[in-house]
Amino acid sequence: MTSNLSERLVERVAATLERTRTDRRSVLVKSAVVGSALAAAPLDFLLRPGTAYASVCGDAASCSSGWTAFCCTVHGANTCPPGSFAAGWWKIDASPFCGGAPRYIVDCNATCPTQCSCRCASGTCDERRVCCNQFRYGQCNTQIACFGPVVCRIALCTPPWVWSAACTTTSRTDNRTATHNAPCLVATPQPPLKEVFAFGRAPDLGSTAGGPLGSPLVGMASTRGGAGYWLVASDGGVFGFGNAPFFGSAGGTPLTRPIVGMAATPTGNGYWLVASDGGIFAYGDARFLGSTGGVSLTRPVVGMAATPTGNGYWLVASDGGIFAYGDARFFGSTGGARLVRPVVGMAATPTGNGYWLVASDGGIFAFGGARFLGSTGGTTLVSPVVGMAGSITGNGYRMVAADGGVFCFGDAPYLGRPDPAVLRAGRAVGMATYPGGGGYWVVATR
Repeated sequence: MTSNLSERLVERVAATLERTRTDRRSVLVKSAVVGSALAAAPLDFLLRPGTAYASVCGDAASCSSGWTAFCCTVHGANTCPPGSFAAGWWKIDASPFCGGAPRYIVDCNATCPTQCSCRCASGTCDERRVCCNQFRYGQCNTQIACFGPVVCRIALCTPPWVWSAACTTTSRTDNRTATHNAPCLVATPQPPLKEVFAFGRAPDLGSTAGGPLGSPLVGMASTRGGAGYWLVASDGGVFGFGNAPFFGSAGGTPLTRPIVGMAATPTGNGYWLVASDGGIFAYGDARFLGSTGGVSLTRPVVGMAATPTGNGYWLVASDGGIFAYGDARFFGSTGGARLVRPVVGMAATPTGNGYWLVASDGGIFAFGGARFLGSTGGTTLVSPVVGMAGSITGNGYRMVAADGGVFCFGDAPYLGRPDPAVLRAGRAVGMATYPGGGGYWVVATR
């Protein structure tokens, strides 16, 4: 069916060009609108009388539908107009407007005192409401308490928390709005979905990209030889690639708190998952050795690391508090200290005689036999650091930021970073060192 639709579109555009004398810019604009019409309502566009401009607006485009108009219809740009601010957002799964990736709709609410009055948009098929709906999802600009009605909506293929630091990652989904669009929102081809980026000798063994994923990925761990790896999602789902076998997961299990990380046993025959309350889920030959699940923590747990024997592990909280279990020794922490930015991850030395903690500004805290080899603390970063991994020698480490930037210290060489054009629709969430040396992976989510 897809090839037939494409062929008919090509025939339409070709026929139009034969009948009219059109400059190149006009052809490109009109062809893009045709593409948007195909994405929004292919059968309506091809089988029923009408224009691409009528089809491109999708379902519920009238004022009486109750939905809010797009901002580019209201003031000519896909931005919040003067007198409004980004107030909240929702997600649309597998959107054709974003190349199969999620599409994000941001509500622009009026500021106080409200200067706009309820009306219907006009001039295009997007005749939805303007300044009528008094509603707020609330994940953006939470410091603004007073708000008026929703003035208009922005459409993004980039996650709102990447698009603006004023938005949080708390997600809402409304697939009823999957076809909503406007002529001024031309469909833009997106790069292929990609979640694992391999550098140096680290092999690219695949990912869940393009498949059903109910929750965002939060971490990864490598098998013993590096010929496989696991990815873990916040709902506890585990996905194995290469020679990484599946030993079980918490996917489908009601969790008190979301999963925030994982660690593999040294044999590669098991792994642990850790939740933000410090709850531990052990699979394969990974043994449960204790947890903070059920304990009231000052700050949430953000990561974990295993000892080289596989008989112990550490948990780290966002205040730098360390919780050691099994043969994992406590070497110190920043718990109780006043941090400039929260701790977001940790890595252990190969000997198990020390560990590093990393903060979101790239600040490094070294304990035990782990040596301080440099940091980005005090440096202005484009995006916050989200994780780290030590080198196989213990004489170096790398950090990764949410925008995919990789920072290397000691004997850990820089081997590349994710292509921003591919990562722009998502964010990096962690990294892992290739056990054979000379490589690493960066894992991202959308």
